[in-house]
Amino acid sequence: MRYAVLGTAGHIDHGKSSLVKAMTGVDPDRLKEEKQRGITIDLGFAELKYAEATVGIVDVPGHEKLIKNMLAGAQGIDMVLFVIAADESIMPQSREHLAICNLLGIKTGIVAITKCDLVDPEFLSLVIEDVRQFVSGTFLESADIIPVSAKDGTNIDNLKKMIGDLAMKTMPKSNGGIFRLPVDRVFTLKGFGTVVTGTAISGVIRVDDQIEVHPPGIKTKVRGLHSHNEPITIGVAGQRIAVNLQGVDRDDLSRGNLLTEQGRGIRTKRLDVKISLLKNAVALDGKAIVHFHIGTSELTARLIVYGGGKIQPGESACCQIRLKEPITAMVNDRFIIRRFSPVETIGGGVVLDILPPIRGKDITSLEIYEKGTLEQKISEKVRRTALTGFLRRQLHSWINEDVKNIDAVIEKLKQNFIIIEVSDILYHTETIKALESKVAALLKDFHKSNPLKAGISKDELCGKFKAIDSKTFFKILPTFTHLVLDKDIVRLKSFNPTLTADDENVRSVIVKMLKAAGFQPPLKEEIAAKLTLKVTAVSDILKLMVSDGTISRINDSIYLLKEDYDKMLTALKDFAKNKTEISVSEFRDLLQTSRKYALPFLEHLDGKKITMRIGETRKIIGGG
Repeated sequence: MRYAVLGTAGHIDHGKSSLVKAMTGVDPDRLKEEKQRGITIDLGFAELKYAEATVGIVDVPGHEKLIKNMLAGAQGIDMVLFVIAADESIMPQSREHLAICNLLGIKTGIVAITKCDLVDPEFLSLVIEDVRQFVSGTFLESADIIPVSAKDGTNIDNLKKMIGDLAMKTMPKSNGGIFRLPVDRVFTLKGFGTVVTGTAISGVIRVDDQIEVHPPGIKTKVRGLHSHNEPITIGVAGQRIAVNLQGVDRDDLSRGNLLTEQGRGIRTKRLDVKISLLKNAVALDGKAIVHFHIGTSELTARLIVYGGGKIQPGESACCQIRLKEPITAMVNDRFIIRRFSPVETIGGGVVLDILPPIRGKDITSLEIYEKGTLEQKISEKVRRTALTGFLRRQLHSWINEDVKNIDAVIEKLKQNFIIIEVSDILYHTETIKALESKVAALLKDFHKSNPLKAGISKDELCGKFKAIDSKTFFKILPTFTHLVLDKDIVRLKSFNPTLTADDENVRSVIVKMLKAAGFQPPLKEEIAAKLTLKVTAVSDILKLMVSDGTISRINDSIYLLKEDYDKMLTALKDFAKNKTEISVSEFRDLLQTSRKYALPFLEHLDGKKITMRIGETRKIIGGG
């Protein structure tokens, strides 16, 4: 089944609602005030069913003071039924509605000349000619124009057939993106609770799904789904859907909210956009305040023109929209702007970026977001996030595109070494290479200043880079090809600690001291004092001796010659042949040492899981 949404458009009292009722049998004017006054005030809804398609109809008000309601209904429609009354022809809101449909990127539609029963054939022909000229150069230029009468039924069946045929030709909305439904109505039903309605503009929703309402961030569950008063278990993009929400107060919701899957959607107060002004609009100042309509929401925004200056009528420019309240939007979403005062439609455009960085005058990335391929857009967005990176899941919410297409592009970019992925965070290789170069340069300086140190600690290294958090830094570090990580120590792969002639002499003296002492070795601090050296200098030499296998580290102060360490393990292994537990005094006597050394030796062996302390004794559990 194909789903599409048809929106009406046209001047007040040109017969939009009557035409919908004639086609569907449903009066879209549902409010008491609408029936009393005979005009459409808010959105109305109906549907047409065909063998292979279901067309949801959104009937919008035509009065100039109700344009904001019209805009709430126009967002998300696939095709327009543009209505012009034969007895009045083209009127002011005919022009404004057509401009809005153009700006929203609607691609197709039908023009219905209503009330044809009120004029003679000759006058009707003149109206049709006027209409052809009126829609020339717009998306309706090649649209069918059909005279109809809701009163006597002229061409109503033909119009319904035309709508069905057009629905089959219209590109359907995608079910492959994340689920999004801009809310256009909120109400309560006895026994059910809070219900919201809207047109699903992407994705799929099911009963029991976990849902989030933006911008308040309310998390809830889908109790039930309806489409045009029929219960459904699954709703798809292009359908008019009523969603019964669990445990949500009606007063916490309003038109302008957006439903998504939980954890999806990016809230922002800033959007980078491409704006086009209508030819009959006034020039727009570089910091103008405007009414901003996106989805079903209306917000006040300040518009900042990149490069300064004004946008002239009929021209386009890249701008930043700064909002007082957060919204949830995606790249490629369409919007309308209206003058702050007097309120009138002056233009619209497309979202190029959400959560944009500070750009200054460089709008190169915006040109890529506007005209580039999906691959180019994703690559550029990841590059622009620098060391912050961009979660794969965030990209799904960044651009209005099928998730599988986004993931396929990510994998291609990874295969081509344009981006890398570390724990679901995407980084551009330019960013990683730049970071690796900075780390390598820092390590080079460190090695030069500390030729005896095996390297720098990860924590100390991370502290040199404030632009990235430690958790992320430690995840990226292993991807650097020119570095070596030895536990918590980082060094350049090309670096080998070197000893000067004086250092070699110190090394020889230390070996002699340890050899002479056996299992009662001098402490590190005692070695330093004996050699009249700084403890740090002795530490560096000891670490090198550990790394080349000359000595073994017991703790930070005690070191044994490797041959003595091996003797200790052999002695313990021989002891274990007769007895599997050993006391401190037995171990002391075994090595002919003192308790001062026996305890740290045993604690070291505990740490190596060669022995295990049980009360005052050790159980021998390993052979070393």
